[in-house]
Amino acid sequence: MYRITPETPADTAEVEALYDLCFAPGRTALSSYRLRDGVAPIWPLCLTLRSDGHLLAAIRFWPVRVAGRRVLLLGPIAVHPTAQGEGLGGMLMRDSLERARGMGFGRVLLVGDAPYYSRFGFARLDEVEMPPPTNPDRVLGLELRPGAWVDVTGPVTRDDTAPSA
Repeated sequence: MYRITPETPADTAEVEALYDLCFAPGRTALSSYRLRDGVAPIWPLCLTLRSDGHLLAAIRFWPVRVAGRRVLLLGPIAVHPTAQGEGLGGMLMRDSLERARGMGFGRVLLVGDAPYYSRFGFARLDEVEMPPPTNPDRVLGLELRPGAWVDVTGPVTRDDTAPSA
């Protein structure tokens, strides 16, 4: 049986170890990490998925700004290599997006593979610019409410109004 719960401070080391396992050692050098540095994640949306107490997947969300408007930056999302292909990432994605919608968020941004994320409704954002070096084809967005991305264009910036970590 799978259990999805918000990440707690007690989970942080284990979640970070999962991200290290799933991503290249230089993951923290990516442009998206510069947007997160010193900014607290949106804790109610940072979720873990466990089975029999074992961490199998995790997802985090961060506040950023585009054109002065608040945007959720999704990522990272990771599934333990022994559990990949079982649909756990999809479970976590759908659950977290429903929670975000319920909290009143309107738009989500991520950097990732369009073929994978399009199944959740993400599409390329041609007018939104992540800090370099980011491939523009990988900048994707999702509207949690209709029209949420209309006229939201330009560079993605840190949300300095968010509480610091």
